[in-house]
Amino acid sequence: MEKATKSFDRRLSDKIKTIEKIFEGDSILRKREFSFCGINACIFYFDGMVNVELINESIIKPLISYKGELSKGNTANFVAENILFASEIKTTSLVSDAISSMLYGDTLILLENSHICITVNTKGWRTRGISEPENERVLEGPREGFDEAAMFNVAMLRRRLQTPDFCAKMVRLGRKTGTFVFICFIKGLANEETLRILNHRLSKIDIDSILDSNYITEQICDSKGSLFKTVGSTERPDIVAARLLEGRVALVVDSTPVVITLPYLFSENFQSDEDYYINYKIASFGRVLRFLSFHLAISVSAVYLALTTFHFSFLPPAFATTVQAARQGVPFPSVLECIILTLIFEILRETGIRMPQSVGHALSIVGGLVVGQAAVEAKIVSAPMLIAVAFSGICGLMVPRLKTAIFYLRFFMILSASLFGLFGILSVFAVTVISVLKMQSFGVDATLSLNNPTAQKLKDTIIRASWTKMLTRPLIQRQNVVRKSK
Repeated sequence: MEKATKSFDRRLSDKIKTIEKIFEGDSILRKREFSFCGINACIFYFDGMVNVELINESIIKPLISYKGELSKGNTANFVAENILFASEIKTTSLVSDAISSMLYGDTLILLENSHICITVNTKGWRTRGISEPENERVLEGPREGFDEAAMFNVAMLRRRLQTPDFCAKMVRLGRKTGTFVFICFIKGLANEETLRILNHRLSKIDIDSILDSNYITEQICDSKGSLFKTVGSTERPDIVAARLLEGRVALVVDSTPVVITLPYLFSENFQSDEDYYINYKIASFGRVLRFLSFHLAISVSAVYLALTTFHFSFLPPAFATTVQAARQGVPFPSVLECIILTLIFEILRETGIRMPQSVGHALSIVGGLVVGQAAVEAKIVSAPMLIAVAFSGICGLMVPRLKTAIFYLRFFMILSASLFGLFGILSVFAVTVISVLKMQSFGVDATLSLNNPTAQKLKDTIIRASWTKMLTRPLIQRQNVVRKSK
């Protein structure tokens, strides 16, 4: 690739050799040589990445059918400005610029006796098309989801944000892939400090490939060892548009439908995609359930273990007798029994996700009912412990964005409960709360609404107030915070 940093030669044969040398052994590189008005020309493009009909109608046909005089000063510029029909045409003398355009679906035109080449926008690769994201389905609201083509995704955002303040700045990341990444924000709403931090972190990324947005997420997040996310992600354009209107920034990465949003507030973990498309009373009830489910998911198993191990006297006599009778004949200690059941539940959940949908449902039923019932009857585990672990697992499914945090916190609490009882559970809970309160996301506190809380700040956190009451945006930035007049 040394020649990619040089300028083109004037002789057509030398330019053709330069391109063929760079892409030596590439089977999908296509070349066609022809003449028009007494000038030899050659076009290069990649099969499957271009619209062949567009090449024929916008490049070959206009050139071959042209019968007029050609400018003797600069033939390439004359051809680009007066003969070709394409909507986007560029000229360059650098091999590197021409190669970059070709790799993204453009057609390269080389002319005899000119060191300038022409690149024409002939992109025509196939896309998956608009469909609802499988992991973010809603009962009410838009059904559109992002595609793998970044340009198309940015267009979907612009269709929703029909304002000249919407801005999409492009950068390229990955030494080998040169992946297009668009930094999207709304001028006047986006936090300037957030943009500065983001640009600084992106500039420090030095990796050979960016194949998915998570390649970027892991390198720009605030705390790489944290159990909680500090960078958001979604496949829904309506969610991204809403985040941009709150003053946030989005990263649209080519070749993936997952768009990054930042800063990411802790309260977003408990928000559903359709909270704003249904009645605010129902949405608020759902959020309260998710907050409650999170606490139950990480603590139910541990609390049961602590009560039956260290604080047996706290249990009602009838229940204590039932638990003691159920434990008769179980060969494992309570803590090991709890860990084994938790791991089995996680294995069944992951297997159900990875398997085809029809098989996954059947596997969940077999694993949950048949295997569970057989394990209890065989006295491998006790029924109360199975109920506690299963209830904890079901509660965890209510908050999918905190799947990782729930998994680890559940084990931390189980181990602490087995060693120190309820005191151990409270200790883990206190450490978790402190870590959440200390979280930062691109210069913004993740628990922003809890800093000097007011009624207006809390209207879109644990509950969602009606639109008539949500007068201000989240205070991610200090300018233009009012989104609705009274």
